[in-house]
Amino acid sequence: MHEEFHHQLYGHFARVGKAVSNGHRIALLDLLGQGERSVEILARLAGLSMANTSQHLQQLRSSGLVKARKQGQHVFYRLTDDARIAQLLELVQTLAQEELTEVGPLVAHHLGAGGRNDVITAAELDVRREAVTLIDVRTTEEFAAGHVPGALPIELRDLERRLPEVRRGTPVVVYCRGAFSPAAFQAVARLRSKGYTVQRLARGFPEWRLAGLPIEVEDAGDLALA
Repeated sequence: MHEEFHHQLYGHFARVGKAVSNGHRIALLDLLGQGERSVEILARLAGLSMANTSQHLQQLRSSGLVKARKQGQHVFYRLTDDARIAQLLELVQTLAQEELTEVGPLVAHHLGAGGRNDVITAAELDVRREAVTLIDVRTTEEFAAGHVPGALPIELRDLERRLPEVRRGTPVVVYCRGAFSPAAFQAVARLRSKGYTVQRLARGFPEWRLAGLPIEVEDAGDLALA
C-alpha cells in the first residue's frame, strides 16, 4: 500500500526533474524569468527552431512549470511561479557549480574567474543603490517588463556610444539576466577599461526580484512580441 503510494508520488516528483533535465529547457526557464514571451521570441533568443522550442515548452507545461495563453496567431508562455522557479534554477546552478568539476573551468574560460570584489549581492545593492550608477544591459523589452528602480537601460551593443551618460567618479553596478550572462561580464570589462569602478550584481535581475525588492515596470505595450 505505502510502496505503491510512494511509487506514484515520487513519479510525479520526477516529472519536474525530467523537465529540467535538458539544457535547452533550463535556458527557456531562464529566459521566462525575465517575463512573458511568445514562442517566436523564445526560439530566437534560445537559438532553437520553432518546432524544437514548442516541444520543450510543452514538456515544461506538462510538468507545471509554465503556463500558456493564446493571443491572435501567437502563443505566449510565462512561469507558473516566478519566485519558486527562480529558487529551483538557483539551486540547480549552485549544486552544479559546487559538485561538478567541469563547471568552474567552463565558466572561468568563457566569463573569467572573477573574485569577491567583482560582485555585489542584491541586499548590498539595496543599501547602496542611491550611491551608484546602475546599468541594466538586458534587452529593452526585458528592461521594460521589470527592472531595478533607477537603472539605466543600456544594451551591451550601445555601451560605447552611451558612455557619456555614465557618471565619472561614481561606482557602477551592472546587471543582466542571471549569474552566467556574458553581457554583464563584458560590460564590466569594457567599463573598467575606460577607468570606471564596476561591480556586477551576482545573480542578476532574478536575484533582485527573488529578494522581494522594489521593481519598476514600463508601460510599453505588448513587450512579449518584441
